[in-house]
Amino acid sequence: MLIALFPGDGIGPEIVAQAKRVLDALAIPGITYEEGLVGGAAYKAVGHPLPPETLELAKRADAILFGAVGDPDCDSLERHLRPEQAILGLRKELGLFSNLRPAKVFPELADASALKQEVASAIDLLIVRETNGDVYFGEKGMRKTPEGLREGYDIMSYNEEQVRKIAHQGFLAARARRGKLCSVDKANVLETSQLWRDVVIEVSADYPDVALSHMYVDNAAMQLVRNPGQFDVIVTGNMFGDILSDQASMCVGSIGMLASATLNDSNQGLYEPIHGSAPDIAGQGKANPLATVLSAGMMLRYSLNRPEQADRIEAAVAKALANGARSFDLGGTMSTVEMGDAVLAALD
Repeated sequence: MLIALFPGDGIGPEIVAQAKRVLDALAIPGITYEEGLVGGAAYKAVGHPLPPETLELAKRADAILFGAVGDPDCDSLERHLRPEQAILGLRKELGLFSNLRPAKVFPELADASALKQEVASAIDLLIVRETNGDVYFGEKGMRKTPEGLREGYDIMSYNEEQVRKIAHQGFLAARARRGKLCSVDKANVLETSQLWRDVVIEVSADYPDVALSHMYVDNAAMQLVRNPGQFDVIVTGNMFGDILSDQASMCVGSIGMLASATLNDSNQGLYEPIHGSAPDIAGQGKANPLATVLSAGMMLRYSLNRPEQADRIEAAVAKALANGARSFDLGGTMSTVEMGDAVLAALD
């Protein structure tokens, strides 16, 4: 089993290193690693955020453990050379269309949420986000209006097959959890969302055991703050999912706690924390590695078929928190390495 390690930029190398320490401690037979350059680090080294060698490694790997991309030094580059194009390129080239972002409050962190403790404690949801369409992949550019004004445009679009594929993922996830699926769109004003809603309803006929509801994205954002416990699985498009999953991260206490998996049809996956490269704290040992450690757990569960080891990682993180482990974002003073030490000490 080959795991590709793509640490990337900013705090990426620091947090990936801690996740690898945890994986190594599990001593799973047959796992090998190869490391590749992505993002700003790749651009500075070879002139492109996703070099051919990195893409070739990604295609050979059974799974990818990804740190983060983003470098202020690269903000003035042409868009196709910016660090973020690495993740978009991997999603496109590998067909990674289904992004799973769980959000669940660890009891020990309920008081770290911006929400009232009784509200935060009820959060246990999964956001299923489509990641191969929408405005991120639609036609885009800059042009002049007839009046000579500069105008930027990004086209939002989905075809029915894209919606159908992610809808099935949402229903299957809900079937494996509590049997409730909420489809989030903006069908009252967007034709793209009207197609989304129509296709999700069509797919629902295959899942009579799953209760389907629909919610406009603005209301969904409000409900995540007002009553997040009502949600089981949310299925939504690329842009709405990007925004709602970041909001959910703060509802559970810190963006440093949320892991994610992005899968293709063969369950090859890219696993990463949902936070960014945090260049302001890079190299200072302040980054919380737990989201990356939990992402490694998701990798074992979804791509490497090692659910027992995934359970061990999740239990170790919970135990470390119960024992008082807190990084800076959680109101503590423990360094990145010390948080890794705490998880290793709690690993049964």
